[in-house]
Amino acid sequence: MAKTKPSTTRESDLYSPLKAYLEANGYTVRAEVNGCDVTATKGDDLVVIELKRSVNLTLLIQATRRQRITDSVYVAVPAPPGGIWTKQWKGVQHVLRRLELGLILVTVQSRAPRVNVVFHPVAIDRKKQKRARRAVLQEIAGRSHDLNTGGSAGRKLVTAYRESAVHIACLLDMRGPMSPRDLRKEGTGSKTTSILYSNVYGWFERIDRGVYRLTKAGRKALADYPELVKAYRTSKVS
Repeated sequence: MAKTKPSTTRESDLYSPLKAYLEANGYTVRAEVNGCDVTATKGDDLVVIELKRSVNLTLLIQATRRQRITDSVYVAVPAPPGGIWTKQWKGVQHVLRRLELGLILVTVQSRAPRVNVVFHPVAIDRKKQKRARRAVLQEIAGRSHDLNTGGSAGRKLVTAYRESAVHIACLLDMRGPMSPRDLRKEGTGSKTTSILYSNVYGWFERIDRGVYRLTKAGRKALADYPELVKAYRTSKVS
């Protein structure tokens, strides 16, 4: 996880406003107890808070280790100038919730320092999203080759849909105009008609009712997928 940008605020600057906030809510506060940055007790309730200038891996490791002591573990960081509704901060909040950690934002660069408890540590129900899982499995099943590089950016992905389009283009290039039915017989898949009709990439042209041919753009595009083209042409020759 990419860490948030460190604030110019020091970790120690967070302590005083945080202590004042906790004491105002009836807690007894002690700092630096057995490795814990901040501890707060009220009756049988034990709260541990880890302080950092930004949310990073070190902070997450420290905070999750404190969960061996208590379920009430928070991370406290300076409030980000741009707010917490940016894409990055939404991701940070998602990770913290998944780790069952609370989040506290402290604003110290003002006349009246403020403490904002964004959310408390709560045990989450890790329900799987069946539709998203099914979509991933279908996409995996639809790819016959691994032509992408994990972690790459700014490159066109070879999806199952694009792979099918390349397969169709190869057949039309080798055999000339064909119908969706004949293409499906060659293994282009159930989405063949939709791919031809939608013509997302501009590779296909209908020349008669239910008959399609490859366009110049489609023939040119085949050069971008040499591994797929070789595999499809070899399978048809054999």
